[in-house]
Amino acid sequence: MIIPIRCFSCGKPVAHLWEDFQERVKAGEDRKKVMDDLGLERYCCRALFLGHVDLIDTAARFKRF
Repeated sequence: MIIPIRCFSCGKPVAHLWEDFQERVKAGEDRKKVMDDLGLERYCCRALFLGHVDLIDTAARFKRF
């Protein structure tokens, strides 16, 4: 739902990079180049970004008051 603060495998902090990654990919840049520029070198961190599905808006519709 929300990008994890740290990588599950190696523990590297990655959450602060998520918005930059999203903006640059939406602007049309190649995902590989963006991850290289952001310093995501490990396979586990790259997989976390490539496999993440942002569902926070979908889940927020079902919030109880």
